[in-house]
Amino acid sequence: MRKSHPIRRVVLATAATVSGVVLLLSLKPASDPAAASAAGTAPQQTAPGQQTPQGGQQGGAQAAAGSGTVTGDAAQTQYGTVQVRLTVAGGKITKAEAVQAPKGGLSDQKTQLAVPRLNQEAVAAQSARIDAVSGATYTSTGYKKSLQSALDKVKASSAGSGGSSGTAGSAGSGGSSGSGGSSGAAQARTVTGKVSQTQYGPVQVRITVSGGKVTRAEAVQAPKGGLSDQKTQLAVPRLNQEAVAAGNADIDAVSGATYTSTGYRQSLQSALDQAGG
Repeated sequence: MRKSHPIRRVVLATAATVSGVVLLLSLKPASDPAAASAAGTAPQQTAPGQQTPQGGQQGGAQAAAGSGTVTGDAAQTQYGTVQVRLTVAGGKITKAEAVQAPKGGLSDQKTQLAVPRLNQEAVAAQSARIDAVSGATYTSTGYKKSLQSALDKVKASSAGSGGSSGTAGSAGSGGSSGSGGSSGAAQARTVTGKVSQTQYGPVQVRITVSGGKVTRAEAVQAPKGGLSDQKTQLAVPRLNQEAVAAGNADIDAVSGATYTSTGYRQSLQSALDQAGG
């Protein structure tokens, strides 16, 4: 009369219990606090990643606001293209050079004569208001056009990066800035070096110094007559330019005008000594 029903019930109950335990174990990792914590850290890692590009953009803006080189638009002339490149530091032109100029035949001579003078004038004037070089009118005109284009680009860059701070400075200290300008003008002075005698004639250099820096150099005396005229016209403009760029007498001699170059450097050093430079 015994039947297996009670045993079967026990077996079925045990099987149900085991299945329930297995099911609970399979569901537990989904609600594991460690898993939830790991899932929560992912969004936090994205914040530093987003800050890095912003830091790079700020660094780029600072670089753009600093010193650099600006090239003006090419100016077409009757004898060729003229294009000027400026080197700017602290809002001031420290170097000017013609990356393009008329070439070939007589144009080579005119370019060698005119461009060094125009470069020097651009640095000294800090504007495109410079005199044309006699005998090179077209080159001079094209140079001034390209120079003005480069200056416009410099102004546009300055206005975009630091114009507001400059305005704030002017508004905050109008009176003091006026006195500062007067003192700056008072510091600018002209010094003439001693005459240096060379085999072909005397050389004497005059420099303009402002804020401890040579802003202009010129030869008030140089060898003259015959072949000396050509050598002087070739050498002196280059020497003037080099003196301003170097700010000292450590400048290269111009090939073919060794005596003039040596005399120039001696007189330049004399002028620098008087200026305290």
